[in-house]
Amino acid sequence: MSEDNFNLSMRKFLKSVGVTSQQKIEEAVRAIESNSDLTSLDLTVTLRCDEIGLNHEVKGTVELP
Repeated sequence: MSEDNFNLSMRKFLKSVGVTSQQKIEEAVRAIESNSDLTSLDLTVTLRCDEIGLNHEVKGTVELP
């Protein structure tokens, strides 16, 4: 696989992760919005690839409207 194809494939995957993750978070927030006093969410994303021994966590906080 060429470097260009690798980069394109990687960007496509990461875009899909970002878009679907945002949709799932928004759905969950809408489902509890009226019953919650939450002002923020502490989130953790785990990226794992068994083939190359990758296990990476990203943690962050998202403020709610």
